[in-house]
Amino acid sequence: MMDLVADLRAIEKTYHRIHSSPPVPALRGVNLSIPRGQYLAIMGPSGSGKSTLMNIVGCLDQPTKGSYRLNGQDVATMSDKEISQVRGERIGFIFHLIPQLTVLENVGVPLFYGTLPRGRRMELARRAVEHVGLTDRQDHRPSQLSGGQQQRVAIARALVNKPSILLADEPTGNLDSATGEAILTLLDELHDSGLTIVMVTHDERVADRCQRVVQLLDGMIDCDQLIAT
Repeated sequence: MMDLVADLRAIEKTYHRIHSSPPVPALRGVNLSIPRGQYLAIMGPSGSGKSTLMNIVGCLDQPTKGSYRLNGQDVATMSDKEISQVRGERIGFIFHLIPQLTVLENVGVPLFYGTLPRGRRMELARRAVEHVGLTDRQDHRPSQLSGGQQQRVAIARALVNKPSILLADEPTGNLDSATGEAILTLLDELHDSGLTIVMVTHDERVADRCQRVVQLLDGMIDCDQLIAT
């Protein structure tokens, strides 16, 4: 049997607007299984449901209908506290840094809500910062870093809890080509080490680096293609 990190069955997501406006369907019966260790790109035009799907995979949102199992556990049966714990321990998110915190403090944020003592949290954060090559910047704040360095810090923060799956929404979107290439090389290395990565991108050149590309259209999977690597 295939070892799945995430398994989504007949997922629907409908947003209800205020007053008498008709509901807006964002996802319409999506089936998506993500094997452990896969590098997956999600593509599609604006409004196709990419971000909604990513939010459901990341347990940031709940589907209106359908089932989602993460590491074999039905997310619908979890309490809010359990879902928060899952997000902190099993899912790595690459997202914006907190401007008031240093690099080391930013990377340590996911560890803050756990039970580890402060010394151990800082040790793990330092290791993650070292892994992305920014030890000499660990006391800097985001405004003192280049765009590429900020993205490396965001990746370090996503990895600090050794997640089951890494989620990246347009990880090279605001970077120049050389810096974007460096970030993609780092993601390639993380995948080569066995990490499962799901990435939203509009760039076909970025998607070509992945093992699998899922195209969304009007909230449905239009194409699901394995790429020869």
